[in-house]
Amino acid sequence: MAPSQAGYAPSLDKLLKSLKNHPLEASIDALIFLLTRRQVHGDDCAIATAHILLQVVARSKWNDVDQLLARVQKAGSRLVHAAPDEPVIGNIVRRVLGLIRDEASEERNADDLSESASDIQTLTTSSSPPPRPPPLVRSTTAGGSMLVSKSMFNLLSVADPADLPTGASTPVSQAQPASIQALRSEVIDGIEEIMDEISQADDQIASFAEIQINPGDYVLVYRPSKTVEKFLVKAASKRRFTVFIAGLEPHKKQGAEAPYAALRKKLNAAGVNTVNLASNGLTAYMARVSKVVISAKAVYQNGGLLVDSGSCIAVQAAEAYSKPVIVLCGVYKFCPQDPSEELSSGGVKGNSSAEVSYAEGAEVDELEVENTVTDYVRPEHVDIYLTNLGPQTLHHFAGILADHYKPEEMLLSLQLGEA
Repeated sequence: MAPSQAGYAPSLDKLLKSLKNHPLEASIDALIFLLTRRQVHGDDCAIATAHILLQVVARSKWNDVDQLLARVQKAGSRLVHAAPDEPVIGNIVRRVLGLIRDEASEERNADDLSESASDIQTLTTSSSPPPRPPPLVRSTTAGGSMLVSKSMFNLLSVADPADLPTGASTPVSQAQPASIQALRSEVIDGIEEIMDEISQADDQIASFAEIQINPGDYVLVYRPSKTVEKFLVKAASKRRFTVFIAGLEPHKKQGAEAPYAALRKKLNAAGVNTVNLASNGLTAYMARVSKVVISAKAVYQNGGLLVDSGSCIAVQAAEAYSKPVIVLCGVYKFCPQDPSEELSSGGVKGNSSAEVSYAEGAEVDELEVENTVTDYVRPEHVDIYLTNLGPQTLHHFAGILADHYKPEEMLLSLQLGEA
């Protein structure tokens, strides 16, 4: 499935549909190719990573949990290296690794219970009960007489602690084929649940739109993502407000549709007015803005955001005018790590060919053009993190991360980054 000729790469949809019909390594290489060329980016990285890791679990050969963990981590590390500015890839890898550990632990506990029940059954059936009560022996002592039951004495004396089962479980690495197949099925089911969570996150976030948007609000969005678009359309079904759309890119092709024309059409049909703003003109309207709504590519454990380039302009303007900033993000975008020094000091640089045409010739050869593809927003600039679990604040982050990542995976950042 890897590209066979220069300049060609399959789309993500074609790649996902062909996973079962192509070798596993070829599918991984094809996704790496798409990630490297940024033909797969943003939220699509999460669903693509989950699909690939599901194939790793389902189709790779492994005889124990350690081998499975190693294979998943190896494939995940390759994907992380292909798109280091997409932290959500690492998030999904960590989630799957934690899922494998959980399922292996449950499988081991189930084996322990089964072995204990078998031992008890063996002890119970190995000694047949006497047909009648045993005779009593009268023992006369200086203090009088005492009746002693022989059967009771035998029952108490036979229970030697050294003979009882210890409760120690069989190592997972010694699992039988049936146990491996059961574990494989459980992990696959768990990955499919993660995929469902990713696909449903935008709709769940949009369900809170009616609470966050009030009638008569003036809402500013910057280059709205699919998440923001669903949020606005859902709010428009219940509320009447005005949307300022900032960060519009100039037309690059003759006759091309205006940016966000489909979104404006949906909002206008619902009775919501839209106003297009250039990036350098949004400050002039900020006094009228009620709130700023943006989406995040990732949310770090310190509360900082990885956002598309330019979003920080809207956030900084909102801070200057004391306007609340609402960030839309699925919980799967929460990263159990802090941002890199490069990101927190000025964003991540990318290919500048989209901004400058190299057909200009000599003029371009004399220029060094830097194109920032992502920005970093500090946590103090964010008022509400609106997730698929509802509104959250920075104080909730520790609990959310603990619920979704195991301690072993929270410490995995260096391994994923250096593998």
